[in-house]
Amino acid sequence: QVQLVESGGGLVQAGGSLRLSCAASGSTFSIDTIDWYRQATGKQREWVASSSSGGTNYTDSVKERFTISRDNAKNTVFLQMNLLKPEDTAVYYCHGRPLVVTDSGRYRYLDVWGQGTLVTVSS
Repeated sequence: QVQLVESGGGLVQAGGSLRLSCAASGSTFSIDTIDWYRQATGKQREWVASSSSGGTNYTDSVKERFTISRDNAKNTVFLQMNLLKPEDTAVYYCHGRPLVVTDSGRYRYLDVWGQGTLVTVSS
């Protein structure tokens, strides 16, 4: 069983910074890529950033402002958010795809989501 828990959200003024954390627990050894998504009220959930053994990637709207990093020893991924804008306001989710074995002995990837942390940027 794998669980992801986000933290670090809150209220911040435009131009400010926040650091989000995503802590993984359980059988996390099979997880390579951890993603950050966000969903604003009335909007579709969008991918924000990812971190894997192959490197990091960002959506264009957050490049040069957000930085994703990870501490593998602590099974934690961070999202440093700088120069925040009101349009960054959303619930932020972390996501992973652990490889799991079924009762029949077959393997599959499982989508695991955290419950989200709310980021509110005031203008």
